[in-house]
Amino acid sequence: MSQSQSDIGLIGLAVMGQNLVLNMADHGYTVAVYNRTTSKVDEFLQGPAKGKSIVGAHDLPTFVSKLKRPRRVMLMVKAGDPVDEFIDQLVPHLEEGDIIVDGGNSHFPDSQRRYEALKEKGILFVGAGISGGEEGARHGPSIMPGGNPEAWPHVKEIFQAIAARSDDGAPCCEWVGEGGAGHYVKMVHNGIEYGDMQLICEAYDLLKRGAHLSSSELSSTFADWDKGPLNSYLIEITSQIFSKNDTDGHPLVDKILDVAGQKGTGKWTGIDALDRGMPLTLIGEAVFARCLSALKEDRMEASKHYAEPTHKRGEEKGVFCRQISDALYASKIISYAQGFMLMKCASEENKWNLDFGSIALLWRGGCIIRSKFLGKIKQAYDHNPRLGSLLLDPFFIGEITRATPSWRKVVAEGALMGIALPCFSTALSFFDGYRTQVLPANLLQAQRDFFGAHTYERIDKPRGQFFHTNWTGKGGDVSSSSYTV
Repeated sequence: MSQSQSDIGLIGLAVMGQNLVLNMADHGYTVAVYNRTTSKVDEFLQGPAKGKSIVGAHDLPTFVSKLKRPRRVMLMVKAGDPVDEFIDQLVPHLEEGDIIVDGGNSHFPDSQRRYEALKEKGILFVGAGISGGEEGARHGPSIMPGGNPEAWPHVKEIFQAIAARSDDGAPCCEWVGEGGAGHYVKMVHNGIEYGDMQLICEAYDLLKRGAHLSSSELSSTFADWDKGPLNSYLIEITSQIFSKNDTDGHPLVDKILDVAGQKGTGKWTGIDALDRGMPLTLIGEAVFARCLSALKEDRMEASKHYAEPTHKRGEEKGVFCRQISDALYASKIISYAQGFMLMKCASEENKWNLDFGSIALLWRGGCIIRSKFLGKIKQAYDHNPRLGSLLLDPFFIGEITRATPSWRKVVAEGALMGIALPCFSTALSFFDGYRTQVLPANLLQAQRDFFGAHTYERIDKPRGQFFHTNWTGKGGDVSSSSYTV
C-alpha cells in the first residue's frame, strides 16, 4: 500500500485498541497502527488483523506518514502521563488541522487542558469517552466525543459507523460539547454504572439473605426482571452470573471474595459533585460501599462481636421479591436523576450546552449501563429540554409514586434484618428530602449564626438578604461574610 492512504491511525494495541481497529476495518476503513512495544504490532498484523485493511508501523514518523490529511490519530493508551507523552511525541510530526483523539478513560480536566494547549498549536483535540468494554469495542461501543468542534466533521463518519445502534437505528455516538465535555459525560456514565451495580448487589443481598433464594431462583428472578422496566445489560448479565457453576457444580459467584475493586472514575464523579455542591448521594454511597468491602479483615472481626438481628420478614416471598424490584427501580430513577442534575450544573458552569436527550440516546446501546429505561429519559428531555430534574417529569413522577410503598417497606425490612442497603436507603432519603418543602436546615443556619455569625436568610424577607442575631446578648453584632460552597 502506498503512503498516506490510511483513513485513521491508532496507537495502543491492548485489547480495546485492537478491537476498535478491527471494528473500523470491518466498516471499510484502512487503519494504521503503532504500539510502543513494536513486537505487538507484528503479532497483531500476523494474527487478528491478517488479511484486513490494517497497516503497521514501527516508529511514529512512519506511522504518521501513512495517514491521509487531515491526519486522524487515536490514542488508546493508559490515562494520565502516557497520553501527554504520546501527544508530545506526535505534535512535531503533525500539521495545522490534524486531529488527535484520546479514546482512553481520561479525567475531564486533563482533556480540557489538552484541548486548550493543542488549540494554540493548530492541532484539533478530541476527548472521546468510550463505553462497552472489549465486546463493545469490537462490535459497537457507545462513543461520547468532545473537544474541538472543528474536528467533529472529520471523525464523525468513522465514529458513527463503528458505534452501537439504538433500537431505532440511530448511532450511539453524537458530538457532546467543547473542551472536556466528552470525558465529563463518560465520567458521569461511569459513576452511574457504579450506582447501578451497587443497587443490583443490594437487591441480590435482600433476595439471598432476606428471601432465601437459591442461585437458580436468583437467575430466574433477574431474567424475569429483564423483561420489564428493569431491562438492562447489567440485569441480563447478573442473571447469567447466577447460572454459572464452578467445576465442583456449586455456584461460581459464591466462591468469589467479597472485596470490590475500582479504578477511580466513580470517585472522580463524587469529588466533582462535592466541588459543585450537588447532592450526588447514591453514587457517593456506591463508591464508599466498595471501600467498605475492602475492609474484609475488619468486617470478619466485627462479625464476631455483633449478633445478627433475629427479625423475620413479614411478607410472603413472592410479594417481597416484587417489592425489591420496585425498590430497585425507584432507586435507579434517583441515581439517574442525580447524575443528570450534576451534568446540568456542569453544563451551565462550563457553557457546554449539553443535550441531555442526546446523551440518554448515546447510552441506549453499546455501553455498560444500556437499558430500556434510557428511552424514557430521552422522552423526558424531548418533552422539556429545560427540565430541572427527572423527578419533575410526569412519567417519572408516576413511576416513583407507584413504587414508593414497596421501596419504603424494603428499606425498613432491610434495616430490621440487618442487611446493609446504602444505596437503596440514601436514594429514599434523597427523595424524601427533595420532595419536602421545609427541611431542618433552618436550625442548621441558626447554629452557624450562633457560633460563627455566618448569617441567615428569613422566610418573611426577599431571598438574598442576610441577617445576624446576637443570640446570647453577650456577643457583638458583627457578622461573617456569607458565601456558598
